[in-house]
Amino acid sequence: MNGTATDALRTLGDFIRWAASRFQAAGLHYGHGTDNALDEAAALVLGSLHLPPDLHSVYFSCALTADERELLLARIDQRVTHRRPVPYILGEAWFCGLAFGVDEQVLIPRSPIAELIEAGFAPWVDPGRLTRIADVGTGSGCIAIAAALALPHAEVEALDNAPPALAWASENAVRYGVAERVHVQSSDLLDALAPEPVLDLIVSNPPYVDAEAMAALPPEYRHEPRAALAAGDDGLDAVRRLLPQAAQRLTDQGMLIAEIGHGVDAFEAAFPGLPVTWLEFERGGQGVFAVDASTLRSAFAAR
Repeated sequence: MNGTATDALRTLGDFIRWAASRFQAAGLHYGHGTDNALDEAAALVLGSLHLPPDLHSVYFSCALTADERELLLARIDQRVTHRRPVPYILGEAWFCGLAFGVDEQVLIPRSPIAELIEAGFAPWVDPGRLTRIADVGTGSGCIAIAAALALPHAEVEALDNAPPALAWASENAVRYGVAERVHVQSSDLLDALAPEPVLDLIVSNPPYVDAEAMAALPPEYRHEPRAALAAGDDGLDAVRRLLPQAAQRLTDQGMLIAEIGHGVDAFEAAFPGLPVTWLEFERGGQGVFAVDASTLRSAFAAR
């Protein structure tokens, strides 16, 4: 890095502005917690200095130490040169207002399901009746842990088939003091749980990226584990297996909520007789459906 080009950078505001300009000029892709260069720059700079993401702008004129400036220059260059997502650079990602430890072995949390958790999954289920929940494909454990914190009376099964994900989910559960209620275990979808109607709610953000979209992924997304993204030609490989498993394991009043992103058309083509409700979100997001136990059992009774 040419020092003369950056010697004038002294304050928080200087580095946020300069980073945003570099990101914009480099044509970076956003989507791991931000959607524009300025917010991305603020997330990287503030996160690197252990400052809150909503820091008041009055602090942007604060001068930085030489070590802080050196750290920021290196991380900004890493974001541009290697297209590495900010949460991986920082080692943490935000979800439901909570910071979760992550690295390239787990998907970066970004699901709109966060809005449902904040509402206790109402009105789709009665929060007061949720006693046992399963998070299928838990990754960092963000959904399972946030749900446990929002619903202190519920037990949560945090399921994943990737050992690094299980390690991160366990570590994050300890971090938030819910390890006794968040049961992290190895499972291929719901296979580890007996096919009995014991779950009041199943939540899943499974792999759902189709082959065409995988081939066109921006470099930022190629840092994430392929197994957490790719789901066959039409993006429904995991969902096809999950639906009949959920039908067996939900209680009579139970509900499945699953995210399939851009795969709505493919889903409706694959399951034309399965009535699901596509959910809407105030803060954006799409491709999340809800379907109750009775509907699933009717559709998959013979399977």
